[in-house]
Amino acid sequence: MSVKEATEAAPAPPRADPEPPRPTKRHHAWDEVPRWQIYLPLSVYLVFTLIPFYWILLFSLRPAGSTSLVPWPMTFDHFEKVWTERSFGTYFQNSVLVGVVTLLMTTLVALAGGYALARFDFKVKRAFMLALLCSQFVPGALLLVPLFEIFAELRMINSLGSVIIAETVFQLPLSMILISNFIKNVPYSLEEAAWVDGCNRMTAFRIVVLPLLRPGLIAVGSFAFVHSWNHFLFALMFLNNQEKQTIPVGLNTLMGADSVDLGALAAGGIIAAVPVVIVFAFIQKWLITGFSAGAVKG
Repeated sequence: MSVKEATEAAPAPPRADPEPPRPTKRHHAWDEVPRWQIYLPLSVYLVFTLIPFYWILLFSLRPAGSTSLVPWPMTFDHFEKVWTERSFGTYFQNSVLVGVVTLLMTTLVALAGGYALARFDFKVKRAFMLALLCSQFVPGALLLVPLFEIFAELRMINSLGSVIIAETVFQLPLSMILISNFIKNVPYSLEEAAWVDGCNRMTAFRIVVLPLLRPGLIAVGSFAFVHSWNHFLFALMFLNNQEKQTIPVGLNTLMGADSVDLGALAAGGIIAAVPVVIVFAFIQKWLITGFSAGAVKG
């Protein structure tokens, strides 16, 4: 056998597998921007955001009459003054009661209404959704006169119940829209599977759907709590007794016609801000998820 024939008869060597393509780095527009052009404006914005908070903390902790830019020597006399002499302890309890009850009522009613909007079709559904959206353009000040007349007829003036009902009604449209959109993102087949297993609609909703709505419920509840905690107008108009006032109205009483006690006002502002900061620190993860999911149509 010749060399040529032996070469042709020999088996061909196995081909090496082609090298897999190397992943290329995704190109972003901001990769070409120097880092200092990003960090510098963010740092400036952060400074302008934190300076007012530091100023409030400074006035609340330094002694009266001091002009130091550092709260030293540190004193808590302003906090003691507003908590005892200016009845901020009572205002705080009233605000907590209004905020928690408004949170519960808004969440429960919005949950029921949102489920009906997400799962049922009825003739006036589009008109009802349009009415909910249009109600968001109505300023709260326009509701004062009719609400005051209604509460006066019901003898609820100077009662925390009037503020709770007004805050709940004011928060319901947006809360209902958010929860309905969030329920639409839950597959309907999950409920159908629970029905096949013998659950009724209420049981299937409680076992299957409700656990998946936790981020949306936390977002809606936190929004209702913060709004009722900070809202000034309803408490000012419907509550006349000082023992029934809330923290925003209490802060307004610290500003006199001729002078303002800056130390007491700053201490009251810290007391009003701390609960909101604590709430948002614990629910930040669920809050972002809930609002992003509720804002997307399912």
